[in-house]
Amino acid sequence: MESVARGGTRWKRFAVVMVPSVAATAAIGVGLSQGALAASFSVSGQQFKVTADELKGTGFVQYGAVDVGKSGKHPVAVVGLDSAKITNLCQSVVVPVPAFGDVSMTLRAGRAGGPKVIAKKLYIDADDLKANATFNKIDIGVSVDDTTKGPGPAKNDKYAPGSFAQQAESVKFTKVRQRAWATSAGTFKLSGLAMSVKKGKHECY
Repeated sequence: MESVARGGTRWKRFAVVMVPSVAATAAIGVGLSQGALAASFSVSGQQFKVTADELKGTGFVQYGAVDVGKSGKHPVAVVGLDSAKITNLCQSVVVPVPAFGDVSMTLRAGRAGGPKVIAKKLYIDADDLKANATFNKIDIGVSVDDTTKGPGPAKNDKYAPGSFAQQAESVKFTKVRQRAWATSAGTFKLSGLAMSVKKGKHECY
């Protein structure tokens, strides 16, 4: 990779600093305490995009919450899963760098035909989601405090007690397109992990 100086920023040095942060921004945390929730930490002022060919999960719950960060409060729909297997995962975030321009950080794993991405106690805080979905034994309109089929809201999550939620024993999403503020997991195993940092906008969708 060629080193380029723009406005005092060296490209190689910038990449070395920013590559580790894509894991935090895109929430590829390994070994977080079981039941950790995205809302238990302050979110960044930037959203990231996620795509997947397929996500199969067990123990599903969904409810409304608020993520809080320096950029303000962000209403989100939280999806919680006891476990999930994901095929062809892509996560991307575009970071505007003063005097340098946009820089895209992209992570891919679980390519089709190979081992899948595996997550335990997965929570996704999103404000836009498009997918084809199939639910097994779903309950719609249950109180968020009374959900039993999924991981349920965890400590420190910011939601209205007794508010609307839905749950299911299992779920299958295909052709997933999602914009999120945060994601957390008890464990996140990424097979075939590939990470890239490029100048310009190079998002998953």
